[in-house]
Amino acid sequence: MRCNSWRGRRATKISKTGVRPGAHDGGMTSGQTPGQAVADTGVLVAAIRAEETRRADRLFDDPFAQKLAGEHGQRMLAEAVAASGDKSTLQIVVRTRFWDEALLHAVPPVRQVVILAAGLDARAYRLAWPQDTTVFELDQPAVIAAKAEVLLGEEPRCQRVALGVDLTEDWTEALRANGFDPGQPAVWLMEGLLQYLDESAVHALFERVDTLSAPGSVLLYDIVGKVLLDSVMLAAVREQMSRNGAPWLFGTDSPEQLCEPLGWSAVVTDVAEPGNKWNRWFAPAVPLDVPGVPRGYFVTATKS
Repeated sequence: MRCNSWRGRRATKISKTGVRPGAHDGGMTSGQTPGQAVADTGVLVAAIRAEETRRADRLFDDPFAQKLAGEHGQRMLAEAVAASGDKSTLQIVVRTRFWDEALLHAVPPVRQVVILAAGLDARAYRLAWPQDTTVFELDQPAVIAAKAEVLLGEEPRCQRVALGVDLTEDWTEALRANGFDPGQPAVWLMEGLLQYLDESAVHALFERVDTLSAPGSVLLYDIVGKVLLDSVMLAAVREQMSRNGAPWLFGTDSPEQLCEPLGWSAVVTDVAEPGNKWNRWFAPAVPLDVPGVPRGYFVTATKS
């Protein structure tokens, strides 16, 4: 299915054939800004997806991950494993599979999907979307442009709308201007995003999503627990992320409280549960009602 090509106000609109001229955010080079550092983490995540794809018992297949990661991503992965151990990549592997399944489960009745801070995510190209699904990808213009260059000529399996925006500002107008219908339910994905924002920015993001969400909408997000964020076991990861200019700022062990006060109903899953189910975890899952346990969370929420 071809993506329509139109230019949105306050955003860079991308079609399946590449990036529009002028989409690059000038001055964003590696090591200079936190924004680019977060973009670099996208390269690292792509390298982890590529590594998983090479396994015979892989949890998912991402044929685009290797070229999205490139040599830089492979170097970053080697450095991350050397600094934090090979178990440090498991959460990303598990969450990729978890959100793949959650997205495909949510879309049969819903036809618009919004991926916030999409980074080098290739789901628009690799998942079997139902007919007439539109996937909106939002991220910084430089990130959107870089992905468009690498995937030039590849055919998405949905209608793909890529928007270069700053998620810490008001991006809702740009989304509406480029075909998003707030009167219809949507599926929202915040993957690997919230830990990079401070608490006030996290709440502002949820409020913006809520204002655009009709009844029947689905909200998917992952979050680091506060106990885990402050734990010794995560110290090496936090230190490396800080060195890369992308410190982890936020975590909570009440992840449902990010959306339930806004009228959503949440189901919380410890990352260890699917991790053990798929033989990609290093410790048994502990019941959620046991306090003080270092963990990460997947949250699936619906708006009634």
